[in-house]
Amino acid sequence: MTLKSRLAQPPILVAPGVYDGMTAALAEQAGFEALYLSGAAVAYTRLGRPDIGLATMSEMADTMALIRDRVALPVIIDADTGFGNALNAQRTMRVYERAGASALQVEDQTYPKRCGHLSDKSLIPRTEMAGKIAAMADARASEETLIIARTDAIAVEGVDAALERAEAYLAAGADALFIEAPRSAEELSRIAATFRGRAPLMANMVEGGATPIQSAADLQALGFDLVIFPGGIVRALMRTAEDYYQSLHAEGSNAPFADRMHDFKGLNARLGTDAMLETGARFEGREP
Repeated sequence: MTLKSRLAQPPILVAPGVYDGMTAALAEQAGFEALYLSGAAVAYTRLGRPDIGLATMSEMADTMALIRDRVALPVIIDADTGFGNALNAQRTMRVYERAGASALQVEDQTYPKRCGHLSDKSLIPRTEMAGKIAAMADARASEETLIIARTDAIAVEGVDAALERAEAYLAAGADALFIEAPRSAEELSRIAATFRGRAPLMANMVEGGATPIQSAADLQALGFDLVIFPGGIVRALMRTAEDYYQSLHAEGSNAPFADRMHDFKGLNARLGTDAMLETGARFEGREP
């Protein structure tokens, strides 16, 4: 089933954030139907830096290609601002689509952007963003590759302006809408009431962010079709890594931490090592 067809059906689609082949594989094994390749998560893990526009288009495309080589699930990729003007956005569409993305999320911040839950964001004109969306739609190879239009206008211009921008982006050719960082349950409800049934609606749950955390069931009841949890895995792993390194430094051994780790066998079981080795053995010595 394609992402496009899945979004047309209930229940709400929950897409966890991933940032490499391992996290993608673990999310697939957990039973998720789609994944979200988070630009923030890539910045956090590959660069060790905050989400302030430092991760490049090529770094994201490389990561997307590695994830696609590992899993078959639909992947929504964070395309930031398209990394420039309409022509840059078209190139981003072509590169990400070739890398295996099922949907591109593009936003109306100036470049370089910053995390949607940080302050002091700035926006490009609404007409410029509409042009980027139209350009991306023109550049895609398949109508099954979705464009998710994000606006960060709530924090900059207010919720009324955010709804107006979303209307313009829908008219420009966006397949789904993502109005970032609603500040209350009331704003979430208003967004859903405005666009429910007109286009798939995406919500973003950021622990400690501007939007009150809601469950998938609560968001579905409001009228949302897709919810992402983009950085949760990084926050969980960062906390575990801090504890692990502190324990190793203090104890000089992994033994005190053993009950919180996979051993060598457990790691390889989750990576599918035996199955890969068996596949390789089938081809050894075969005549060309």
